[in-house]
Amino acid sequence: MSENAKVDLHELFVNIPEALIAIAPDYTVLEVTNKYLTLVLRTREQLMGSNLLEAFPDSPEDDSSKNTSLLRQSIDKTFREKIVNYFEPLRYDIVRPSAQGGGYETRYWEASHTPILDEAGEVKYIIRRTSNVTQRELAKRAHLEMENKFKYMTDAVPQLIHTADTQGNVTYVNQRWLNYTGLSAEELLGTGWRNTFHPDDLAAVQKKMDVALPPNEEFQAEVRIRNKEGNYRWHLTKSLPLVNLEGAVNMRVGSNTDIHDAKIMVQELLATNEQMSQLSDQVHLAFQKVEAERSTLERLILRAPGLFCILKGSELRFELVNPAYQELYPGRELLHKTVAEALPEIVDQGFLEVLQSVYQTGQDFVAEEIPFTLYRFADQAPETIYFNFTYQAIFDENNKVSGILGFGYDVTPQVTFKQKLKELGYDTNKSPLPSNN
Repeated sequence: MSENAKVDLHELFVNIPEALIAIAPDYTVLEVTNKYLTLVLRTREQLMGSNLLEAFPDSPEDDSSKNTSLLRQSIDKTFREKIVNYFEPLRYDIVRPSAQGGGYETRYWEASHTPILDEAGEVKYIIRRTSNVTQRELAKRAHLEMENKFKYMTDAVPQLIHTADTQGNVTYVNQRWLNYTGLSAEELLGTGWRNTFHPDDLAAVQKKMDVALPPNEEFQAEVRIRNKEGNYRWHLTKSLPLVNLEGAVNMRVGSNTDIHDAKIMVQELLATNEQMSQLSDQVHLAFQKVEAERSTLERLILRAPGLFCILKGSELRFELVNPAYQELYPGRELLHKTVAEALPEIVDQGFLEVLQSVYQTGQDFVAEEIPFTLYRFADQAPETIYFNFTYQAIFDENNKVSGILGFGYDVTPQVTFKQKLKELGYDTNKSPLPSNN
């Protein structure tokens, strides 16, 4: 072999396109490749013969920076075990040159240590191979943080939240699902959620899924879901496709809102008063569109042709009045005021005592053709109108009275007509009688 053809091993080592550094047992840097110098932002003069631990000190700006301890542990492990060691990604910070702004830059690295043994089998030095995986690790941490935020947000809402693939197999459930059903996440994932649905509702849900899932459309349904006590409660289930930046759908997000109390309340409302039967179709159509029990009831009441109000608490404070009720008292502010504050004439005419009795006993009060003196306008004389009305107690989940639902309608024309008939000599309860004239 000619002199020019001889291999310069030192030149060969420093130009290997890998980030390599040779380290003595006392942590002295013996040699480095040019690739390594590029990654750690150092010159050969700065590293050769230096102590590796001192060359990469902990960042004084960050208490979580542990360069010295992590490097020492990983190097000592290889000197001690005398075998090649591979290490999980670890963090140690790099000092930026003053030309690049100075300070410390957070980096994440993957490393392997290969021991070089002497004739006696002792480690003369190790070769550390390093890869900069900062971007990958930061992306993983950002993704983990995003998942943690998603979990926190879904656990904070009162609904049962889940994600699913495009075939309807559940991939995630929030803590509310676990608390409500008493099951583990593993028992609910995949198709396990089906075991919590009422058998009579599952077929209808599957039918809607068969229609909505292939074209990635939204669907919703009313279902009964079994809780950990073994009782079924009505929920409004809604499922939406999640479209990514490329316009594709890889998953769906669903929610289940408890509407049990609202559904039962509406059913009781329909059964309580015959007039409500005329509204049953409207109630059903409105109920299909709700996303929460409160909005359902409010929409029903606000659109009803009769007079509706909801009084909450022992103070009997107006929580809701529909437009027809408000028209009785033009210019008055009723919401959030007590009955006594907003309508003193009710107190004077004895209706407040009736309301208090309903709240205290929980027993409904029904009356027909009751006269009421109404002070509609301050500058006009009061007028007497007649009502058929019902005061019905509202019970909370502990079966305690929490408020009163008032429903009524104006029957003044009917009463006036009856009075005129009597003046003409007719008995409105029997067949017509001849006049005394």
